[in-house]
Amino acid sequence: MSASCPSLKRLQARRFSLPLFHAALLATASLAPASLAAQDADLDYGGNLDLPEISVTANLVPTPLEQVGSAVTVITGEEMKKQNIRLVSQILRQVPGVAVSRTGPVGQWTDVRIRGSEPNQTKVFIDGIAVNDPAADSAFDFAHLLADDIERIEILRGPQSALYGSDAAGGVINIITKRGDGPVRTSAKVEGGSFGTFNGNASVSGSGERYNFIASVSGMRTDGISAASTRLGNTERDAYENVTVFGKSTYNLTDNLEVAGVVRYVNHRVDLDTDLFVPSLGHTAPVDSLEDVKGEQIFTRAQTRLLLLDGHWEQVAGVTYTDQNRRFRNLAPRQLISTFDGYRTRVDYQSNFFLDTPALLDASHTFTVAVSHDEDKAVSRSIWSSFNEKVGSTGYVGEYKVNLAKALTLTGSIRHDDNDVFKDSTTYRTTAAYVFDRTGTKLRGSYGTGVKNPTLFELYGYIGNYHGNPDLKPEHAKGWDAGFDQEIFGLGTFHFTYFDQRISDLIAGAGETSINLPGESKINGVEVGLTVQPVENVTVRASYTYTDGVDADGNPLIRRPKHIASLNVGYSFLDNRAQLNLGIDYNGKQTDWVWSEFWDEHYEVKLKAYTLVSLSGTYRLNDSVELFGRLENILDQKYYEVYGYGTPGFSGYAGLRVTF
Repeated sequence: MSASCPSLKRLQARRFSLPLFHAALLATASLAPASLAAQDADLDYGGNLDLPEISVTANLVPTPLEQVGSAVTVITGEEMKKQNIRLVSQILRQVPGVAVSRTGPVGQWTDVRIRGSEPNQTKVFIDGIAVNDPAADSAFDFAHLLADDIERIEILRGPQSALYGSDAAGGVINIITKRGDGPVRTSAKVEGGSFGTFNGNASVSGSGERYNFIASVSGMRTDGISAASTRLGNTERDAYENVTVFGKSTYNLTDNLEVAGVVRYVNHRVDLDTDLFVPSLGHTAPVDSLEDVKGEQIFTRAQTRLLLLDGHWEQVAGVTYTDQNRRFRNLAPRQLISTFDGYRTRVDYQSNFFLDTPALLDASHTFTVAVSHDEDKAVSRSIWSSFNEKVGSTGYVGEYKVNLAKALTLTGSIRHDDNDVFKDSTTYRTTAAYVFDRTGTKLRGSYGTGVKNPTLFELYGYIGNYHGNPDLKPEHAKGWDAGFDQEIFGLGTFHFTYFDQRISDLIAGAGETSINLPGESKINGVEVGLTVQPVENVTVRASYTYTDGVDADGNPLIRRPKHIASLNVGYSFLDNRAQLNLGIDYNGKQTDWVWSEFWDEHYEVKLKAYTLVSLSGTYRLNDSVELFGRLENILDQKYYEVYGYGTPGFSGYAGLRVTF
């Protein structure tokens, strides 16, 4: 089985699933300039009260963070630039409640879990486009998401099905790219370093009275290290290549009518190693293999936005299309092994009505109704078999948000999904936030339900001795959280959240197929965040997450460390021309699974804790030229994120960035 396509292994290793809706309005940021008002703010590690001031994901309309009752973290592109982040998955390791596991070095399959949920229970949006792959168990592979030209990332934690439908049991990750602003600007970046790594980016952007645009191309190439760990006797390097092209534009036809479009294309190739039964170990393990996978991703969206009644009535309509394909090949001799193609088409409409009643409780009201229709399709062909299946669903959403006396904010959301294959479902969510201005305190809480539909592979897939189960029913979830955000004497903010989540009808591998398990899986824990500026020019950000997740039989959930922590210290000097950032990421002990010779039994293995230390710096020579560098894994830690798969040791990178 290929390491980058662990369909059977990941399926049987289990995942929960919950849901979410449409971030079309929210993520195509060029349609909502106000939602980007805090684009130059710092990274808020805890959630809701600090900078920046707007969340475009927590509700179906942009919402001031002080009015958000859910736990949400905002990362800005400026913060990623300070840390010289190359891949989005790198910065996500610093977010409370988020765990990242990569199956080897750069380019290999990368999972992101929120609050102990499975990867396919996190809905991922890029510029309003839902990018979960119908042909990859409805998960999104973060391996190929470069950090260039990203303006903002929002991570919304907890069940969000009432807003966004299936795939959001754990939460939502909403990624927004930059938009043109001001006179035409051209920028370029080049970087090189360890393991034969080279990457670069070039972009052009600008805006006028009625339009803005940006176009960009990025590339990365690395000789890499062995995906299968050298500690198991493997030696072959596994290379990776990535070319990403994207463009985005907005045009105001009139003062009230706006049209926008975005397209993103990714072409990647990665060398693979393979999981095989190793007699000397008595279980499966990764071994060197002359295989690779070539893939393409195409994400597109077009939408219109109309304002009526002096801005009190907003209407947004859009259409989205995604195409993701992967080709797995033997290289000696060259032979196609299998193909996976995932397609999604979405048509959506959303209507928002804004009303203020100053004479009645000094209240501000927002009423939202939305409808969306999705068609998902997965096509697979392999040496074992093939399938070509699709499923359609239509979601109807209503949300009401009210802010009372500029202190208390309440929201209520409900969604009904009509499904072609599954039983129709209804989910709901409610949140509350209360701000005490005098003490700088915000209390918040949320409760939501979710439903995660079986994936097309779980229903109809076939690989080796595994075949899907068309009689599967959706998984169901419910979860709540409560916490507070506290200002600290004007120096920063402290954030605390307790969460509890339950999942029933869990889908799991059982012999040669999948079944809905009886009982209820339980996940609870604590998220802590701190952002302070103790002295001028020094910023300290820290986060800690405790997660306790067990299945219905009380067994620990795999690849969910109980303890995750992160510390980042930033220092600016030489009149802010120079910056240093020290990063420390801790990943506690966790469990993983290995398999028997015929993949019909699994055994638990323990993975040790590890600490990754990095140091990055930038120096601005003038207004147009900047030097930067980064050292990673300074302690040269030997560790596993996934059992048997190699991880890079100490490495260094340096580059140059110019802007005209």
